[in-house]
Amino acid sequence: MFSQTDFTYMERALALAARGMYTTDPNPRVGCVLVRDGIVIGEGFTQPAGQDHAEIRALKDARSRGHDPRGATAYVTLEPCSHFGRTPPCANALIEAKIARVIAAMEDPNPLVSGRGLRILRDAGIEVRCGLLEHDARELNIGFVSRMARGRPWVRMKVAASLDGRTGLPNGESQWITGAAARADGHAWRARASAILTGIGTVREDDPRMTVRAVDTPRQPQRVLIDSRLEVPPTAQILAGAPTLVFCATLDAQLEARAEVLRERGAEIVPLANDKGKVDLPEMLKVLGMRGVNELHVEAGYKLNGSLLREGCVDELLVYVAPSLLGVESMGMFGIAAPDTLDGRTRFAFHSVDRVGDDLRILARFASDAPEPSAPTPTPSMGR
Repeated sequence: MFSQTDFTYMERALALAARGMYTTDPNPRVGCVLVRDGIVIGEGFTQPAGQDHAEIRALKDARSRGHDPRGATAYVTLEPCSHFGRTPPCANALIEAKIARVIAAMEDPNPLVSGRGLRILRDAGIEVRCGLLEHDARELNIGFVSRMARGRPWVRMKVAASLDGRTGLPNGESQWITGAAARADGHAWRARASAILTGIGTVREDDPRMTVRAVDTPRQPQRVLIDSRLEVPPTAQILAGAPTLVFCATLDAQLEARAEVLRERGAEIVPLANDKGKVDLPEMLKVLGMRGVNELHVEAGYKLNGSLLREGCVDELLVYVAPSLLGVESMGMFGIAAPDTLDGRTRFAFHSVDRVGDDLRILARFASDAPEPSAPTPTPSMGR
């Protein structure tokens, strides 16, 4: 169905899309390559929200080089949008440019588009094919796909541990279990996320900034704190700089006074209680989805890690393993109860295992034959 040449140009489009890794939120990362008579005449990738999408950038690039895009093939990593959002529909722009053929990696999961863009192109007489390197395109936009399909972000939980699965000594000391290369790699994963989440326990123990520092980034992810009783000190580093989103359980008179102090520090307070008087974690994910969070990066302690796992709020684990042992009395990774039998264990499948410096990086997702995390009902959300 697709030629080797098609693969080559789509791979280039995916490489272009990856250049928007840190800048396109809440939009997807999309690349486009225009080819005519075996020559690339234009390229582009999606710009920050409200600016040009990949197809428009590619058309502008072609014209700036003196090329007429009529009769060209457009290789695009996501179905061209068909609705008016912050920008006009890209499908219309391709039709007006008299593009002859469109090859898309995948359909847009946004229900406002979802096949409609491809139909519009076909109805205009353009040859359309879809599905080339679809897996790669989905991986690049795994958070956007999650938000569109489930109404919640893709949740990636990062942990640094020893060979015996320990994250810190009994006295709380945990810096640094892994080496500098692994820590920098962890910051790169922070940088691609829409938001970074931690809990009040980590803030009390470590007073982290929860920002990207070890790698260059054009923007800092939204910081999110789970703090049921608003115990975060006003001087905490997580509150410095850009506004922090703080989820608490309830706001009684006493907590409202604390909330006002935190608001003066720029925090936004969102009460969201479950029937146990704790923050409703699945509902929190829905709120973040409605706010345009595609990928949520979690760096928390074993208690919050365990709660997120138990309530079906985790999609994958990002685990850095150092070649060292800390002992049985040291802190663990996840506060979850032991199952009665091995059949009841929580099972993951290794998605990738790589060496980073002296450490290992493991990316693990729920095993295909294990129960998937619960999916809330999709909610209205921002698209392209």
